[in-house]
Amino acid sequence: MLVRMVSTAPADEVQVVVAHSERATLRVGDVFLKVDPDQDRIDAEVAAMALAPVPTARILWRKPPVLALAALPGAPLGRLGTPSTASAAAWCAAGATLRELHTAPVPARPGGAGRTVDVLTAELDTECAWLVAHAVLPAAVVTRNRRVAEAALRPWPAAFTHGDLQIAHVFTHGERVTGILDWSEAGRGDALHDLATLTLGQEDRLPDLLAGYGSPVDLAVIRAWWSLRSLLAVRWLLDHGFDPASPGCELDVLHARM
Repeated sequence: MLVRMVSTAPADEVQVVVAHSERATLRVGDVFLKVDPDQDRIDAEVAAMALAPVPTARILWRKPPVLALAALPGAPLGRLGTPSTASAAAWCAAGATLRELHTAPVPARPGGAGRTVDVLTAELDTECAWLVAHAVLPAAVVTRNRRVAEAALRPWPAAFTHGDLQIAHVFTHGERVTGILDWSEAGRGDALHDLATLTLGQEDRLPDLLAGYGSPVDLAVIRAWWSLRSLLAVRWLLDHGFDPASPGCELDVLHARM
């Protein structure tokens, strides 16, 4: 499995943006090609992009299993594992854009941020047991983060959520958001999940994001989602060739709770 993140690509070269056994994204010049054999997932992404009241990438064409998207202007807010160099104004703009998304009419489809509390609790119990059994993390770190994560396991008001709002998915230019990528997990869910995912490993940028968001949030729930998302992600990342132990990534996030 090959993973390679790029910001530009010569027109005569194929660049791998991200790839694993489920899907891949390639870049050729100013065109991104998403290759995904799960057409239900692509259908959901296209539908969410049509509904979202925020900038998204322009769809150029679609021929299963490929979806072609135009490159977004600007640059991503950052990359997981590397401190964001985007300005406070850019983060503030991202917050305002997310507020617009979260207050839009709620889709009928549950998204990645919309799993029920019972489902999340069961997944969390399974993953915590696996992390300890396979000595991926010390039991004390898992126990502490499991306790922190409990604050996210509560009823939440349904919102239109992106569902997988990684920092590399939000593009800005100057003081405006030019687009948000990868909507396959979008749907009804917990708005605080989006805020937490965007600031995972970028905790110092949360005040700028919330300044633009303009609505009070429960910081304990944001911290809970940092722990919960990281605990749930580690095994998947290892199984798909990613390294959650890279500086600033999921294992560092979990250790930071200690």
